[in-house]
Amino acid sequence: MLLMNIRSYTYPVGRKAAQIFKEVNPDSTIIVGGMHATVAPDELLEIPEIDHVVQGAGEEIILDIVQNPEKFERLTVGVGAKSMADWPQIDRTLWPQPHRRLRKNFHYPMEPECGWGPAPVATILTSRVCPWQCAFCNENSYIPNMGRRPVEMVIDELNFLDRKYGVGSIVIHDSMFFQNPKWLEEWIEKYPRKANKVWPYWAAGRSDTIRQWPDLFTALVKETNWDTVSIGFESGSDRMLRLLNKECTEEDNYFAIDLLNRLGEEFEREGRKPPMFWANIMLGIPGETHEDAFKTIRMLKSMKYVYPSISYYAPYPGSALGYQLIAEGKSLMSKENYHRFPGDEKVKGVDYAFYRDLLAGKYDAEVNAGLDDYQAQQKSGIFEEALIKA
Repeated sequence: MLLMNIRSYTYPVGRKAAQIFKEVNPDSTIIVGGMHATVAPDELLEIPEIDHVVQGAGEEIILDIVQNPEKFERLTVGVGAKSMADWPQIDRTLWPQPHRRLRKNFHYPMEPECGWGPAPVATILTSRVCPWQCAFCNENSYIPNMGRRPVEMVIDELNFLDRKYGVGSIVIHDSMFFQNPKWLEEWIEKYPRKANKVWPYWAAGRSDTIRQWPDLFTALVKETNWDTVSIGFESGSDRMLRLLNKECTEEDNYFAIDLLNRLGEEFEREGRKPPMFWANIMLGIPGETHEDAFKTIRMLKSMKYVYPSISYYAPYPGSALGYQLIAEGKSLMSKENYHRFPGDEKVKGVDYAFYRDLLAGKYDAEVNAGLDDYQAQQKSGIFEEALIKA
């Protein structure tokens, strides 16, 4: 039996995996769920090797469908838990082992270093689904929010993993970690005191909530070793942020940038490693002007401590803007090329040659206009290597 969670950008590899698995195991059962199963189930039902497609969350149905798949329709609506407190701790040894060529540096059943912190890496969730409804994201159409995992349960799991396998760093892979101040205050109080070690971690936030709760953000960075702060800045242009329904503004973005710049300088004066932004930046948004794009690169240049993560906008099904572009026939994406290759052209009418030149530094004079001399000197305009999977 093969169970797969398939997102839109993993559709091609999920289809191929199903075909290979069924070829090797003709009498097997393949059950798939995940975001693409929810927003585009017909595309999965077209794959003959897939036996069951489950829409939505599946915590309360997965055991039943695994034990008695014949009792379920091919397309089944899942049932989710009300709270992540109801989730059992994952037995990570049930995950497939990596190929022998990868085992030396993999730290199975933990994960390898991925650029955010030292191995072994523990990936965990404390919350499920981002409550905001950005026009480019399809996550909110996937499953409803559910109660957050209790702080002590998260710490207990990390301590268990550390005792059994060792923990070098953590990836808190919540879509939005920096929400629910009461939970975060408890995390600040208990994580430094009860964890075996105050491990560094990667986690996501928003610039508007950083501006709303700057003291809370500062305490998290200083007291809990939140050393890689993933922010979906997306754009440096208010016009584009409104189009994306981001509910953040240019001012929000610059407030967050200035705060982390100052914290980083303080850390460096104390001889400590400064916290870094994992800055998610979006280019190629339909309707974006050259000046909108210049403002975005100016914003990126204003970050002193940053790992740039730049992608071209991709119109996935399930998102408001994605559905609009698909309906208008402007999407260049299909089930045949759902993937995250960074250089792909994804929307008709977007001047991708301009963006390639922009990332190659050919518009530095325009971008640097308005930047002070220090910023212009500190940051080169060459961001080609920062173009990542969309």
